[in-house]
Amino acid sequence: SFIDLPAPSNISSWWNFGSLLGLCLVIQILTGLFLAMHYTSDTMTAFSSVTHICRDVNYGWLIRYLHANGASMFFICLFLHVGRGLYYGSYLFLETWNIGVLLLFAVMATAFMGYVLP
Repeated sequence: SFIDLPAPSNISSWWNFGSLLGLCLVIQILTGLFLAMHYTSDTMTAFSSVTHICRDVNYGWLIRYLHANGASMFFICLFLHVGRGLYYGSYLFLETWNIGVLLLFAVMATAFMGYVLP
């Protein structure tokens, strides 16, 4: 039953952001794969491939919208997840917290390499 689940006593809506992170990550990966199927990175045809995605691909505009705004939602959920950890003192669990910080840096580096540098 639900009463016997090993859940913390201070569980609240703040605990949903870890699951939302996973959902946002799956959406980012899937929409990124679908966009990569139609995108060309050549400087002469990049803009026309984006217009092709928005106009000719079935629901391409929606896939592009979900991918662009999903990245923002991913980072919002990520920062709220870290904020919940700070609020409840999870930084006292050093091994778990340090792995989370490394994952945060890896996500930020990946976003920088994939979206800022190109």
